[in-house]
Amino acid sequence: MRTDSSPGTLPAREHLPAGNAGTPVLDVVIPVYNEEKDLGPCVLRLHDHLKRTFPYAYRITIADNASTDTTPQVAKRLEAEIAEVKSFRLEQKGRGRALRTVWSASDAPILAYMDVDLSTDLNALLPLVAPLISGHSDLAIGSRLARSSRVVRGAKREFISRSYNLILRGSLQARFSDAQCGFKAIRRDVAQVLLPMVEDTGWFFDTEMLVLAERAGLRIHEVPVDWVDDPNSTVHIVKTATEDLKGVWRVGKALATGSLPLDRVARPFGDDPRDRDIQDVPKGLARQLVGFCVVGGLSTLFYLVLYSLFREFSGSQIANALALLVSAVANTAANRRLTFGVRGRGGAVRHQAQGLVVFGIGLALTSGSLAALNAASSDPSHSTELAVLIAANLAATVLRFLLFRAWVFPDRDGTGEPESTVVAQHHPSSPTYPTGGYQPHQPHGPLPQRPAHPPYAQSGTTTTQFRAGEAADGTWRDSTMRLQPVRPHDTEPGDPR
Repeated sequence: MRTDSSPGTLPAREHLPAGNAGTPVLDVVIPVYNEEKDLGPCVLRLHDHLKRTFPYAYRITIADNASTDTTPQVAKRLEAEIAEVKSFRLEQKGRGRALRTVWSASDAPILAYMDVDLSTDLNALLPLVAPLISGHSDLAIGSRLARSSRVVRGAKREFISRSYNLILRGSLQARFSDAQCGFKAIRRDVAQVLLPMVEDTGWFFDTEMLVLAERAGLRIHEVPVDWVDDPNSTVHIVKTATEDLKGVWRVGKALATGSLPLDRVARPFGDDPRDRDIQDVPKGLARQLVGFCVVGGLSTLFYLVLYSLFREFSGSQIANALALLVSAVANTAANRRLTFGVRGRGGAVRHQAQGLVVFGIGLALTSGSLAALNAASSDPSHSTELAVLIAANLAATVLRFLLFRAWVFPDRDGTGEPESTVVAQHHPSSPTYPTGGYQPHQPHGPLPQRPAHPPYAQSGTTTTQFRAGEAADGTWRDSTMRLQPVRPHDTEPGDPR
């Protein structure tokens, strides 16, 4: 899993200005591989639809990834005949690689893609990108599994699609309904920060991007679509499914170990109503209370199960100590990740050590309660022991939350979240495609002014703290950054198509 630095936190969502001449608002990418027959009708139909219905300037980009037929010639002919069409060729296969390359270098503020077969009805395109233009959402996807979607396809593909999405929900806790529908859009500023974290270059690219975006707290808008299955699709279903399952395992492992710096994708304050200044309520307290209560409830059940197991072969005091120790370690790890939003391995040992101190206080409370019960009754029943322990744990839980918030995971920046600083090296260079003849247009204009951040030195290297789109002098300009290939020399001969 890639962990290389991203450009920084995202700017607040803003409605794109109307009538911004010179730069397309929407760039629709069509990734193709050996599609000489379908490419021409697809582009002509899409162009006609956009010309008649889309109220903003647009561009259609054909991303040919290593076709071996006449697809490149067809793409060049369409580019010569239609002003809004651009073509770009990669010498390596992979739909994810094609999308990453074109999206990373595009100057359009809204980036979309659709499959060349146009299985999705084009009337869903404007509803797809409208929430991104308005600043309401960060990503948008077409869903074939929404209740109001109208889908025509065979039982085999229906079963595979629903099974795959059930796997995503069960293994990665995904809440979006359709990961693989070839009809998606993303804001460019989001793509610039999110794409460097996506490793896959094939068909799992969509799923990985959506899972990371969702885990980072970005807003994903779903649009029900009308979709007709293409009976002539050349996708190798079994091989693609196998590669997707490998990707699920890889992403799940990275999320479980905290190796992904998802905090770098978080938006700054200013576009979330939960971050507004509310008198007499510490920021983040309500969310932390809810998270702590959920974790605490699950930890209590876990503790009671462990206590009952340990009680079968030991006394009450030993069983209580062992159950509380195991559950305390799990409780600290869960609260660190879920309640207080601390990711990665940095400080994990210190947090567990402090958590054990808190555990000691809880042990004193619960052990003291058991000692008082045994003093009052020589042979208390098991149910009485459990009732006393629950009461003692409730008191220990309140104290545990206060100690976690004020000592173990303190709020150092006044925002209700643990302090997190992202520093990235600034390389002021114009984005270009690594190969091919398509050169992006000039940026659509500067982003809103933001206060400059002071530079600081580290190990003799001068770096500057900045967010996506922020230049070294503090002004906000085009924030597209040059991306390096994941594996510059790979060929992926087995990429399914």
